[in-house]
Amino acid sequence: MTRSTYPDWIYDGSEIPDPLGFGERAVRFLKMLRHPKSGKAFQLDPWQERIVRRIYGPRHEDGRRIVKTVVILVPRGNRKTSLSAALEALHVVGPEREARGEVITAASDRKQSRIAYEELRGLLQAHPKIAPNIRALDYRNRIVYPKIGSFCEAISSDAGTQHGRTPVFVLADELHAWKKRELWDVLRSGLVKTPGSLLVIATTAGRGQENIAWDIVNDARRVARGEVDDPSILPVLFEAERDCDWQDEAVWFRVNPGLRHGYPDIEGLRQLAKEGSRRVGDREAFRQLNLNIWLDHATDPFVDMDVYDEGGGEVDLEDLEARQEPCWLAVDLSSNSDLTAVVACWRDGPDGFQVHPWYFCPEDNLRRREDEAQVPYTVWAEEGQVTATPGGVVDFRVVEATIRELCARFNVREVAFDPHLARNMLNNLLEDGFPAVEMRQGWVTMAPAVKELERAIIGKRFRHGGHPVLRWNFANIEVRTDPSGNRTFHKGKSRDKIDGAQAAAMAVARCAADEGGYVLMNSDWFTDDMMVL
Repeated sequence: MTRSTYPDWIYDGSEIPDPLGFGERAVRFLKMLRHPKSGKAFQLDPWQERIVRRIYGPRHEDGRRIVKTVVILVPRGNRKTSLSAALEALHVVGPEREARGEVITAASDRKQSRIAYEELRGLLQAHPKIAPNIRALDYRNRIVYPKIGSFCEAISSDAGTQHGRTPVFVLADELHAWKKRELWDVLRSGLVKTPGSLLVIATTAGRGQENIAWDIVNDARRVARGEVDDPSILPVLFEAERDCDWQDEAVWFRVNPGLRHGYPDIEGLRQLAKEGSRRVGDREAFRQLNLNIWLDHATDPFVDMDVYDEGGGEVDLEDLEARQEPCWLAVDLSSNSDLTAVVACWRDGPDGFQVHPWYFCPEDNLRRREDEAQVPYTVWAEEGQVTATPGGVVDFRVVEATIRELCARFNVREVAFDPHLARNMLNNLLEDGFPAVEMRQGWVTMAPAVKELERAIIGKRFRHGGHPVLRWNFANIEVRTDPSGNRTFHKGKSRDKIDGAQAAAMAVARCAADEGGYVLMNSDWFTDDMMVL
């Protein structure tokens, strides 16, 4: 049984080690702060106090900090920003301050980074003893404590490089929204320059798995479950299960720790849930932002990606080659920046399928495409998951050479093309005797293909080897339905790619039909099914 990632320690009353009293010291300081609007004492509720004690209390025998990274995943409305700003105050003017210590608030854009900055400024200026001793340089997004030279500065991932930073504390705010990882890498490398530095990631759930936030949160989940022994990471993960009853208020209270203290507004959540029961987009937003369920890219996905992931078993290409199992190829050629995909499909038992993709993209501006799509194109290229062809568009000659190589390697019965952009390649292959056919992308052809693929995935008869690019493609799919109930793939309003999934549907459909009974005659391929589909 898989262990839960839920932070039960926040509520179980268990002892939190504090050998040097640093946890108690931090709590006392935070309770001394004042709310910027009411002037009353800063509200540090029990769940927040437990987090503070777990961060600052535990120490090594020589006094060194044990917790170096904190991953706080909490739904919107739970005063995440207030807690984050209070932690920053500890390191700027509080007992964790250091001479010339650099405290960084980092966010996806300038507007977001200013939110935590202004929260911190409000906290400090509301205290009668602290306010006269700080300087708020708003034009630089910086708050300075001149007495020792410590400061907090708000920066963003869209503000260019930030090399040269040597932070003692970093708040990575709403990491799920970061479009690039460059700032993350710079700050992470800067933190190791200073002994005792601390990184706090405070975010709500995001979408997709091809981003730095997913990697960090998923690693924290492994720590929370005990799969990884790393006491330097403190996971604080308030997230509902994907298959939970999202309208159950008990679920709301479980994952929104502030609800029992009056925030977020329960009536507001009820209204959002009511609207979500009528509109798919609102439902998915509620699940993501108010229940912290990490979603896939599509608003209304083609299939449940948890079910899709169950098909991650190995696809042994060497074994398939050795046994010369019948193989069907499908090709989705691209224009300009799109991916080009070639997907091979083989039978897997009497009614199952196994597939493997080959991807191609232009080499030029690979990093720019990575930033635009927020997926690791450069990593995929380095790992061989994607072939980067020279130039600014996909080199179809490389794609055609790969198809010819696959036909020489495997027992290919058929190579199905979407004829759009494929006429030259199709003719080249036909002239040389390869079993190439057209498979148009209209309702008549693709609706049965989509249905066959869906049945295979839901029936757990679709094995894909866990290929990361193919998974991304499937997570991006939305479905269009015509008045007759026929369904085809669609990527909605997003710019995300679905090319590999489209080619997979084509390959599975042709494999399921067992089409392409070719006979070699006079060095050419012939078939009674060489027709436009």
